[in-house]
Amino acid sequence: MPPPVRPPAVKSTGAPAGLPPASAGEVAAVSDLAKRIIGNVEKVIVGKRRQLVLSMVAWLSGGHLLLEDVPGVAKTMLARALANSVGCQFKRVQCTPDLLPSDVTGTSIFNQKTSEFEFRPGPIFTQILLADEINRATPRTQAALLEAMAEARVTVDGTTHTLPQPFLVIATQNPIDHEGTFPLPEAQLDRFLMRFTLGYPTQEEELRMLAMLERGHPVDSLKPVAQAEELVDAQMAIRGVRVDTKIRNYLLQVVHETRTHEDLLLGGSPRASIALFRCAQAFAAIQGRTFVQPDDVKRVVGPVMNHRVIVKPESRLRKVTAEKTISEILAEIAVPLIEATGA
Repeated sequence: MPPPVRPPAVKSTGAPAGLPPASAGEVAAVSDLAKRIIGNVEKVIVGKRRQLVLSMVAWLSGGHLLLEDVPGVAKTMLARALANSVGCQFKRVQCTPDLLPSDVTGTSIFNQKTSEFEFRPGPIFTQILLADEINRATPRTQAALLEAMAEARVTVDGTTHTLPQPFLVIATQNPIDHEGTFPLPEAQLDRFLMRFTLGYPTQEEELRMLAMLERGHPVDSLKPVAQAEELVDAQMAIRGVRVDTKIRNYLLQVVHETRTHEDLLLGGSPRASIALFRCAQAFAAIQGRTFVQPDDVKRVVGPVMNHRVIVKPESRLRKVTAEKTISEILAEIAVPLIEATGA
């Protein structure tokens, strides 16, 4: 098999056509916004700074989150705290096998007074939607989320409705109990920008949590520290963060290696390359930089790529995992050196 063809190096500022590079002031505003929101959420979620940063990266990148974890580790609280911190609308859908697509998107109801059909929007018409235990819903209902996640709009009865911005889907699934579940197909997994776990807290963190919950849940008193408009502006600002040509080739090489790796049956798609590119921009902006460094790519590559690749059955028998394979690929690729200014 011939070696994969590397994409040609193209000189670029890292900003989309028509959009100037992000200024230091714009990036500082994004960094300040992220720190305010993360600090506010940490009043509710204890000891999960890395996961909170990744959540902000996904939100700023305009993507969606898949939290795969056991029950009771604050997945719902994370979604509620993010919504409260930005004053966004928050709705929750408890996925069950009898949930219909119209229960999520809404339906048209005949009004006898006007003799016309009226559209009644479903819970997806919000800014943060929590799809709890998404793998318990049927594939037909799961598919009702695809258009909303990809294009921030919903089509019902031939009419397209635009969703409010910023729009974020946080889906959860239990990796332990698979009875009565419908595993997400690869096409739908690929729609999630990131997948990660929250994990159990340490004993000290759980002790702090008990003290916080002694007189009530802190999420109920959480106040907004930002406006939804600020987040929308930040989502546009991170697109101007500079990505050097060497960094572009670096992240593309990571994705291309997954397509030819001997242990992987399915590698990352071009959507994975775009996701890695955008998340690296967001992570750099949160750190207060106007340019992306190789470490930014390394920090986000796991949550972005682990759910987009499939390990071969024979490799799984040898205890090979997607996480281990991605780590090996990163270790084998030379890290590029760039100027301190990112030029």
